[in-house]
Amino acid sequence: MISIRTFSALARRSLALAFGLFLTWGFAFPAAAQVTIFSPFNIAEAVDQNAVKYADIPYDDGARMKLDIYLPEKHEGPAPVVMFIYGGGWAAGDKFEYEFVGRAFAANGYIAVLPDYRVYPEVQYPDFLEDNARAARWIQDNIEQYGGDPQRFFVSGHSAGAYNAVMLGLDKSFLRDQGVTMPIRAIAGISGPYNFYPFEYDQVRTVFGAAPNPEGTQPINLVTSDAPPIFVGSGTSDPIVRKQNSEALAAKLRDQGIWVTEKYYDGFGHLEPVMAMGAMMRFRMPILQDILDFFQTFGAFPSATPQPVFTPEPPEDKMTAVIKEMDDVLKPIAE
Repeated sequence: MISIRTFSALARRSLALAFGLFLTWGFAFPAAAQVTIFSPFNIAEAVDQNAVKYADIPYDDGARMKLDIYLPEKHEGPAPVVMFIYGGGWAAGDKFEYEFVGRAFAANGYIAVLPDYRVYPEVQYPDFLEDNARAARWIQDNIEQYGGDPQRFFVSGHSAGAYNAVMLGLDKSFLRDQGVTMPIRAIAGISGPYNFYPFEYDQVRTVFGAAPNPEGTQPINLVTSDAPPIFVGSGTSDPIVRKQNSEALAAKLRDQGIWVTEKYYDGFGHLEPVMAMGAMMRFRMPILQDILDFFQTFGAFPSATPQPVFTPEPPEDKMTAVIKEMDDVLKPIAE
């Protein structure tokens, strides 16, 4: 993993390039939009349309204790539920940035819940995990009102959010302490750090360094035979969270007899896998379909009704050149 400062510099450079996506396709940001690196993937022309959004629903007291819900525009009977936890090095991130992920799941029949949670420096480990567990408790108590089935509950996340998602499945005390009794059917971690002790970088020392048992903060050390099925996906050229994190966790899960699915996307880095969840970049890799197939294995849709996945045609050559430039921004960090 790299420092938050380096990641922020990377984000600024990638954001500048992301404007190239708009110039290439002729899109424009809404006048009142808060522009971030993910903004190009959230405009109306770039997202799945078959979803209804309910925004800023409180799941506890506090400015960041809110969640967004994305529902399929049409669905018959209770739908499976997926809680998606975004990343940001446990020091950044906002749920509105990942609308493209919520809409992707909703367009495929899921009710997607994206919670905000407190981050450093407001909190340190394990407070953000407790926040995620509180969001899960809200889902357990309320999601039926939105047409969701709490007994078909899945969790996914990217980067630091993948860590959070996997930790909820491996250290059951977080959910238990919040009174969560609904089972996690399966977890999908995207580009996640699962084995980063000793803490070599400032970003993790400041967030995890005060933990009384630092080894106990590592998912790889918490694998037991009652872990839920886990999907791990990573770009093979990820310079921020090496794919060895996923490989090591998968080996430990397999040793304990846990169902684990590994998917590695050749030549891609850290941000591309989550970006490819959205409609605009889905042509780049099949990560959304891989996760949907994985969740289906564990009962997402008991009737096995096939769910459509919108996959756009690859962009014109000019667009492809902009994407390649974004990749080149990520690449030097690995050298």
